[in-house]
Amino acid sequence: MKNNFEDALPVMAPGAGLHFVGIGGIGMSGLAGMLAEQGYKVTGSDRGADRPENRRIIGALENAGVRIFPQDGSFRKACEPDFLIYSSAIEEDNADFAAAPDIPRIHRSAALAAAINAMNGCCSIAVSGSCGKTTVTGWLGETMYLAGMDPTCLNGGLMNRFRSECNAGNYRHGNGGYMVFEADESDRSLVTYSPDYGLIMNIGTDHYSKEELAEVFGRFIGKLKKGVIVEKDAWLRLKKYIPSRLKTVVFDGDGLEGDWRLTGYRYHDGKITAEINGSLAIELPMSGRHNAVNAMAIVAVMDVLGVAPERTAALLKEFKGVWRRFDYAGRTVNGARVYDDYAHNVEKIASCIASAQELTPDGRVFAVFQPHGFGPFGFMRGELLSALEKVLRPDDCFVFLPPFYAGGTSSFSPTSQEVAEEYRTKGRRRYEVYSERNELAAMLTREAGERDLILIMGARDNSLSDWASEISSPGGK
Repeated sequence: MKNNFEDALPVMAPGAGLHFVGIGGIGMSGLAGMLAEQGYKVTGSDRGADRPENRRIIGALENAGVRIFPQDGSFRKACEPDFLIYSSAIEEDNADFAAAPDIPRIHRSAALAAAINAMNGCCSIAVSGSCGKTTVTGWLGETMYLAGMDPTCLNGGLMNRFRSECNAGNYRHGNGGYMVFEADESDRSLVTYSPDYGLIMNIGTDHYSKEELAEVFGRFIGKLKKGVIVEKDAWLRLKKYIPSRLKTVVFDGDGLEGDWRLTGYRYHDGKITAEINGSLAIELPMSGRHNAVNAMAIVAVMDVLGVAPERTAALLKEFKGVWRRFDYAGRTVNGARVYDDYAHNVEKIASCIASAQELTPDGRVFAVFQPHGFGPFGFMRGELLSALEKVLRPDDCFVFLPPFYAGGTSSFSPTSQEVAEEYRTKGRRRYEVYSERNELAAMLTREAGERDLILIMGARDNSLSDWASEISSPGGK
């Protein structure tokens, strides 16, 4: 299904009926919860609603009063919504579309943009970039909350601090003064938004080329109202798109240039510290140099919003994290630590492995990756090998699972077996492939010891988190 994301936004009055097609998606479910709380009559359908791994999201929506239907068009017998809300993952032959050809459709991004525009007097901050935007959206929203700013926050991940029986954690209701939200570039829908400020974390390898990404981010920048906070390398690609009317703030993870520079990072005896601009010390709640850059970006945004860097630094260490972002799952029967992460593109995978290596100076990392689709897997195939050859140590092991398939049109190519064989031929590190999780679990349990770390990575499939817990022994958590 094709969308013109820069079409005129719809008019949705509170009280209107909205039916979400694919409501279990991480972005769709958060928006559904947000609009339900704002007074809309929300229903939804999802083909994975009955799967146990999705209950944390579906169950919270049901507890909040949202009625969930099978995705077979049956909702039409029970309700007559004013609009169908859908995402780019929904295909034209969907049963709910077929059952309601007369009901207007609104893309998720357009519904969100319309809702934000209706928040009169609200300062909106969109967080985007190829890597880190979910963590940063949650971390920024939580830091603003701790600073007493009471933000509304809509995220592409479940924020641990804000989870409850009626809220899976990807939405937080605020007083309307600030709105922080994740803006996705993967389907180009970020150009739908016209926020006050945009935070661009990076331009990486995901979905399409960096040149195409730069053009999309350029269109996004052109719609910003007040300012852009942007990582240095991304700024070099995007500065030609930045109009003089915008306040521009540049941050640099290499510590060389920019308004904010990461000048130090240290992991020692379990304590992680970052230094910014040679003087501002930040105690980080999680490892990884990339998280030091994330923290620096938040300091930059908070400074633009009028919060002193020293105040922000004191709050950053209180972050409770986002589900499936380097989550500790426990230990195997042989003592190997198990972590679970949403990493799914080249830069995220490499950063995640580097974080795991910090925790295993005398051990090995067994990095398990389930690609989140055949198309993305094929796109990243070449660059992933180069990144892995640089980041993996001689004794580390990288393991492929089959790509996750959620239905719809697919070429079913490349397979993990094909890619693993190519990597073995071209690379110098250890590359394995398993078609069954139980066989892989047996290998990991057998080979990984107490000085080693098992890292489970992959997007879209919530069962990966449950599997990470299954291979951890109950007594080891």
